Amino acid sequence: MLKIMNVVGARPEFIQTAPVSRAIRQRHTEILVHTGQHYDDNMSAIFFSDLGIAPPEVNLEVGSGSHAEMTGQMLIRMERVIQEQEPDWVVVFGDTNSTIAAALAAAKIHVPVAHIESGLRSYDRRMPEEINRVMTDHLSAILFPPTQVAVDNLKKEGLTNGVHLVGDVRVDVVHETVPRARPRQATLFQQAQLAAGEPFALATIHRASNTDDPQRLRDIVEAFNTLELPVVLPVHPRLRKMMGEFGYQFSGNVRPTDPLGFLDMIALLDACSIVVTDSGGLQKEAYMLRRPCVTVRDTTEWIETVHSGWNRLTEPVDFKAAVSEALCPPPADHPDFYGAPGVCDRIVDVLEEQA
Repeated sequence: MLKIMNVVGARPEFIQTAPVSRAIRQRHTEILVHTGQHYDDNMSAIFFSDLGIAPPEVNLEVGSGSHAEMTGQMLIRMERVIQEQEPDWVVVFGDTNSTIAAALAAAKIHVPVAHIESGLRSYDRRMPEEINRVMTDHLSAILFPPTQVAVDNLKKEGLTNGVHLVGDVRVDVVHETVPRARPRQATLFQQAQLAAGEPFALATIHRASNTDDPQRLRDIVEAFNTLELPVVLPVHPRLRKMMGEFGYQFSGNVRPTDPLGFLDMIALLDACSIVVTDSGGLQKEAYMLRRPCVTVRDTTEWIETVHSGWNRLTEPVDFKAAVSEALCPPPADHPDFYGAPGVCDRIVDVLEEQA
């Protein structure tokens, strides 16, 4: 039996770890470590309860701070935990500060790292996530790219050993979650003051490149305020803070909410007409549920969604036009980029084989 340390810290990792954690615990011993990167209940605890994730055995309680402060504190505390627990594998997800800190701590003391959602590239080094994902890939003994595009990206960097294309963990997450989420739709429609079945756009904006630039944020707010569809917008703490600092306000067309748990987000995603976002994960979930997406960025790590016509990259001043184009109508073809359910069991199979 293996001892597998599973490290999470932020919303995208909570979502992905749910089925991975269950698959590990059915066959092996798991040590779940929460770094504390997202510590607000609306950004952390609600995901554990919504997704049925076991309480973490370890919480590093690092909390907020600059990238350097956060990563440095995680690195120090992760090293101690790894030395105390002596796991066979350290499993990390995606591209957060928690990801790179855990991978670096483990690699420095010769504990093998498995990186789920490896090989993603936006080729935009202005994004801290891009730095994290590139470094983590080069530190890892096993790489689990979610798509063939990600496999090809790894090959361009000379990473061909230990690469296993098993599919995307979110396939399992979405497959399990949609039936549980749908009963929530009626209540969510009432809260957003939408009529039953009324078309709407589901939006999220949280990246500093959009929230911290006053002109970009002004363009985004104005577009939401005048979009032809009502906009349901879970408001990220950073967006709320910068809206206040710049003195911007939403019109009645925008239905702001507090940050939502994953079940509520999937319920809204399943019901919406289109997604407008700067989030990586939501782009992919929109594709899986066949919802057209407009991404308010000039790059994306999910480039296959753009090439297929289901996702559009746009600047804030242009996204009203991009929304109109995306709705008229979505493409007829919907390639299977992300694999079949059972991804998490395939990941554990590989960890057993390579131990």
